[in-house]
Amino acid sequence: MDITIKNCTCLDEAIIQLDEGKLNIKFAINGTGKTTISKAIQLFVKGNDAIKDLTPFKYLENAAAPEHLPSVTGAEAIKSVAVFDEAYISQILFKPDEVINNSFEIFIRTSEYDQRMKQIEESFKDVKETLAKNENIDSVINDLRELSSCFGKSASGYSKSGAMHKGIGNGNKLENIPAGLEPYKALLQSPSNVKWLKWQISGNEFLNISEDCPYCVTPTGEEKKKTILSVGTEFDSKAIEHLNNILRILDSLSEYFSEDTNEKLKLITRNKSTISDEETNYLKEIKENVDILEHKLSTLKSLSFFSFNQVDKVVEKLSDYKIKIEFLPKLDSTKTREIVNSINTTLEELLKKATDIQKEIGIHRSSIHKTIQEYKNEINSFLKYAGYKYSVDIESEKDSYKMRLKHVDFSKALEKGDQKLSFGERNAFSLVLFMYETLRANPDLIVLDDPISSFDRNKKFAILNALFRGKKSFKDKTVLMLTHDLEPIIDVIHSLSGKFGPSSASFLSSEAGIVKEIPIAKQDIITFAEVCRLNLASGGDDVIGLVYLRRYYEVTGDKNCAYQLISNLLHKREVPKWIDSTIERDMTQAEIATATSELTDYFNAFDYQQILSRLVDDSEMIKIYKAAPCNYERLQIYRIINEGKQLHESQVITKFINEVFHIENEYLMQLNPRKYQTTPNFIIDECNEQLAI
Repeated sequence: MDITIKNCTCLDEAIIQLDEGKLNIKFAINGTGKTTISKAIQLFVKGNDAIKDLTPFKYLENAAAPEHLPSVTGAEAIKSVAVFDEAYISQILFKPDEVINNSFEIFIRTSEYDQRMKQIEESFKDVKETLAKNENIDSVINDLRELSSCFGKSASGYSKSGAMHKGIGNGNKLENIPAGLEPYKALLQSPSNVKWLKWQISGNEFLNISEDCPYCVTPTGEEKKKTILSVGTEFDSKAIEHLNNILRILDSLSEYFSEDTNEKLKLITRNKSTISDEETNYLKEIKENVDILEHKLSTLKSLSFFSFNQVDKVVEKLSDYKIKIEFLPKLDSTKTREIVNSINTTLEELLKKATDIQKEIGIHRSSIHKTIQEYKNEINSFLKYAGYKYSVDIESEKDSYKMRLKHVDFSKALEKGDQKLSFGERNAFSLVLFMYETLRANPDLIVLDDPISSFDRNKKFAILNALFRGKKSFKDKTVLMLTHDLEPIIDVIHSLSGKFGPSSASFLSSEAGIVKEIPIAKQDIITFAEVCRLNLASGGDDVIGLVYLRRYYEVTGDKNCAYQLISNLLHKREVPKWIDSTIERDMTQAEIATATSELTDYFNAFDYQQILSRLVDDSEMIKIYKAAPCNYERLQIYRIINEGKQLHESQVITKFINEVFHIENEYLMQLNPRKYQTTPNFIIDECNEQLAI
């Protein structure tokens, strides 16, 4: 499909060819508009006029005419897109207890997983339905749990800092109103007693303002003041709040306690004095019974595949879930037995099918283990061979699975992984996690916006290998990779052609806001020595030919007489010099003759002085500059024109020109600059301005 993008930020128009089921690599120098292309496609698929956010700056101040509004055509078949870019990297959350916050969904939960889980859950349906028949089961579990928490945290089972002791440990003063406070009985025993106590106590600070009562504004004597103050002395609003809560829970659970337990609880909760050791011990026994029943009921409610860590102990585990009420005497009531008997009966029926359940659980666990091993092996192999000293593990936890990060020098899982990982490590992790997350989502298009440019060569290849050659990879998916890095193209199109699945590459050039696409085939990726030979053979001005021949000698390491003579010419020396790392002297006539003879093979009637006269003539050189077929050659001519002068007022532009003149691209393989405009237009614009063109 051909996707046409118009009027998006810096782009007036870009036509991008996208082949389905293929890795489409688009190589472009920085500033071409790669990220704009990515955003335009992403926002177009999103819909809701979101693409208007890319309106070009030149149209922002005034309402843009319809023909100037951002648009994307040709991408209508794309209904979903996943994009890897800086925004994705920034949103990856390395949680304290797992690498990524939805690792279960990404790595474990497949359609096969869900189907097996459904079959296993069906086995436990009767148990859950039995519990569901008791409409109050959830509130019973909550009340049991809340009652247990009232005892506080203590190895003995009863803490004096717990709500239970604070509420009833010093007696129940609501049942036993202290002498002199009988007039307050109705207020103290009302449902709003805590609120009233707080109000009453907070008013005490106003007692000494006047002789009148701060509550009823009637004359107040010393005795009355003493009575008012004694309310706050005798009653602590927080303790009463604890007492109220305990009485509420006990009342709610009363039908689940045995008659004897209810009677004894009434005695304990209505105590006039401090709770005794015997009463404390009795409460501990109640707590033990409560904890056992709450645990059994809660466990049965959540009964699932995850309840059976050991596959061979399904029968033993199911038997253990049965509730032996005869050993929970404090809760041995008619109501409790009614629930317990129905649960135990259902579990007996379930035990008859235990062998089949055990088999299903075993198959499911084996399948999950196989999946986990595959993911671990793939990710850990990538991390190892890319040179990262990390590994991942996928572990079962409660009713889920979590991926955890480990370091080779530390046995435990790491917390705060985002603080441990370097910027590059985080990016590499993010990219691999993006792949697995995207494979699960299965979008129509996957966009990789400059995914690997910041990595060294080994890591680049390791990432490419993981993304497109792994068992679970983007191979055969529709992928658009936008990059300013030639190396992926060298690997995918040239060196390992066909190893990454269906793939293609092209070069994006931009001029005056128009982006054009030029295909890159295997034969287009050549050494710079081949570039020099091809461009020498294709003809053109001798000055440009000399530039290529000098570079050819450089890359082949043949700094002979011909190389020395060309270097002198390009530096505009009247008298040629022999210059190397150890000496600098005039070239001999014999050396000049040898060089002239060799250069005549490349250039008819080579004449040093005749060419030099052209090189020192700026008007002649500007003609050559204008006629040069590519930016790379224009830059070489510009450097010659300005030999011995300041190249540019900007050190940035100067550095770029010098490096292009003296140092070739770092890669062994190249694209021919005559076919692919790899030198930025903005550099040439600066040169044009300096030359007043």
